[in-house]
Amino acid sequence: MHKICIVGAGRVGESTAQIIAKEELCREVALLDIHEGVPQGIALDIQQSASLLRFDTRVTGDTDPAIMADSDMVIITAGFPRKPGMSRSDVLEANLSIIDGLVDHAVKFAPDAMIMMVTNPVDVLTWRAWQRSGWSRNRVFGQSGALDTARMISFIALETGYSIKDISALVLGGHGDAMVPLPRFTDISGIPIEHFLGTATIEQIAERTRQGGGEILALKKHSSAYDSPAAAIASMVDAIQHNRKRILPCVSILEGEYGQQGIAMGVPAVLDENGLVKIVELKLNASEQKDFDRSADMVRADIRLLP
Repeated sequence: MHKICIVGAGRVGESTAQIIAKEELCREVALLDIHEGVPQGIALDIQQSASLLRFDTRVTGDTDPAIMADSDMVIITAGFPRKPGMSRSDVLEANLSIIDGLVDHAVKFAPDAMIMMVTNPVDVLTWRAWQRSGWSRNRVFGQSGALDTARMISFIALETGYSIKDISALVLGGHGDAMVPLPRFTDISGIPIEHFLGTATIEQIAERTRQGGGEILALKKHSSAYDSPAAAIASMVDAIQHNRKRILPCVSILEGEYGQQGIAMGVPAVLDENGLVKIVELKLNASEQKDFDRSADMVRADIRLLP
C-alpha cells in the first residue's frame, strides 16, 4: 500500500498514524478530520518526529475529504466516543450518519481502497459500510477481535507471570459485553491454559476481557482506550501491507460461516495483500456456539435499527 487515509484525528486516529508512520507501513499517511487545523497540526507534529524515529513516511492532514484520493486503505476512527456507563450500542444513532457520509466519500475519492472500520459499534457499522459501499467483503472489515484478544493475552500474562510472547488466545463474537473469549483455544507455548489456571480464574479473565474497554473508560473518565486499539489496527495493516497471510480475529461479513448470515462479527480471518481473503471456521462446541449465537443476536438487533 502506498497511501493510507485515517479518518478522525482524535486519540485513536493520532496514535494509529504515529505507529503506521514509524513502522513505515505505507509511504503516505493522510489524516482527515472536520476540525480545521487539528489534522494539519497532528500531521505536522508526527512529521517532525521522523528524523528522530527514523522513518520516511510522509504525513499530511486536511478537512477536505478529497485527501482520501488514491488511498489504498481508509481507516475510519471518527465518531462520538462512549462515555462512562454507555455501551457501544448507545452511540449507534449518533455515529451512523457520520459513517454513511464517510463511506460515500471513500467510494467517490478512493474507489479501489479497502475500508477498515474502527468506530463503535464496530460490528454494526462494518456491516453498514459494506452494505453502503457495495464493495466485496474482502475489502470491508472491522477491527475489534485483534484488540479483544490482545486484552485477554495481557490479562493472562499478568495473572501467570509468564512471557506475553508465548501466550496465544482467541476472542470471537460482537465487540461488546457478549463477546466470546475461547479458553479452549488459549495456550502458553502450546500448553493449554487449564494447565496453569483454574476454571474460576479463567472465567474471571474472560469476564475482564469482555469489560476491557469499559474498565479503561471508567478509570480515565474523559477518554476511552487509544494506544491498544491503535496497535491492533497497525497489526492488521502490517499483515496486509506485507502480504503475511496472518490469521487474526477481525469483524467480517458472514455468509453462512458459524451458522450466521446477514451480519458482521469477529471471527478468525486470513489477511493478505488483497484484504480479508478467508474466514477460518472453527468447530465450536455446544456451549461456545450458544455464546456465539447469543452475541450474534445482540449484533443483529442493532442492525435491525438501521434505516
